[in-house]
Amino acid sequence: MAEHRRGANLPAIGGFNRTVVLDAVRRSDDGLSRVELAHRTGLSPQTVSNVTRYLLEIGMIVETGTVVAGRGKPRTILQLDPTSRYAVGVHVDPAVVTYVLLDLAGRVVADATTSTPSAANPEQVVDVMAGAVAELVAGAGIDVALVLGVGVASPGPIDRVAGVVVDPPFLPRWRDVPLVDALAEATGYAVLLEKDVTAAAVGEMWLAGESSPRNFAFVYYGTGFGIGLVLDHEPVRGVGANAGDAGHIVVEQGTLAGTVDSREGRGEVGRTVAPDRLVAFAVAAGLPLPTGVGGDGAGDVADIAAVDGAFTELAALAADGDALAQDIQAEAGAAMGRAAVVVVNLLDVDRVVFGGPFWSRIAPRALPAATSAIEGSPILVAKHPVVVTESALGEDVAAVGAACLVLDAALAPKASAMLIRR
Repeated sequence: MAEHRRGANLPAIGGFNRTVVLDAVRRSDDGLSRVELAHRTGLSPQTVSNVTRYLLEIGMIVETGTVVAGRGKPRTILQLDPTSRYAVGVHVDPAVVTYVLLDLAGRVVADATTSTPSAANPEQVVDVMAGAVAELVAGAGIDVALVLGVGVASPGPIDRVAGVVVDPPFLPRWRDVPLVDALAEATGYAVLLEKDVTAAAVGEMWLAGESSPRNFAFVYYGTGFGIGLVLDHEPVRGVGANAGDAGHIVVEQGTLAGTVDSREGRGEVGRTVAPDRLVAFAVAAGLPLPTGVGGDGAGDVADIAAVDGAFTELAALAADGDALAQDIQAEAGAAMGRAAVVVVNLLDVDRVVFGGPFWSRIAPRALPAATSAIEGSPILVAKHPVVVTESALGEDVAAVGAACLVLDAALAPKASAMLIRR
């Protein structure tokens, strides 16, 4: 049975009660009556009536019909109006910046990409992003007044409180970029900043609705490798909001061993499965990839766009039945699975979700291999089943997750909203 947030019947926390009601309505695919809302939220019928009247007035919920259940007058069904508000999500990747516009149901209404600007000129970064956000909203024909805000997912480390991108290793010229304040000023929207792996986990949790798992690890495979964490329906951010840097977990490398960064067949998972390293390994093994790089996997592929193209070619070879290409993908998945076991043991989660910008291209072989590595691990402590699956959000998972941060901030009840401030 799904768990539901409970409200409180105190006039001072009307805002909290609104999010409690909105959260209950959005999680119900078929809508809820006021009687059902009172039962699910613990709010009094009068409080539910007041809250729903307000939400109807501002257009966030609508009456969609009536049902007859037993004696008494028919009950009016309330549902979320997905087109009443929107959120923008931005994912800053070393190669491209991805933009998505989500409605309240989490559906992608519009998307776009731009080349990642150099942070040597922070003003250019903000100008490019602000222009792309404005074009996205205008192109979708959405009134700017209906946009709740902009969420930005960035490689870490970040300073979430200050809204600063500190010094991501894959964005060498991005140093102390004050992205949140500058982008908020340029767009007129509220802006939230999150580490990309955490944003992906939030998106996975938020869009699952009633079926959202309480505890899971999101294995994020992009230019870098990380693991986003959700415990008891809350994302784990850590002191500086930089939790999830799991690339230094040491794993058995399988057939991918033998590079300068490995010791006796073991190496850090982030380097073992890095897209540029898999491409370099494939080239050294004789696969016809358009890179011309060496084969030691030590970072010969400097051009991220070239790596992306070569990685796509590697996926095409695997899809066409090339055994070596398939083996490389499977070994990468197995290495990620071995790393995930460490997290499963540490936090006792019962679900591992794989996703990220590079994941879908290796998923057909990597997911079964990762599943086997987790379920068959000799060091797995958990005695309960561990569900291994992949995200349905696709390559734009971080951008979608960034938009979900905005939706979550606006719609999900937070206990902190009940604090009385002098």
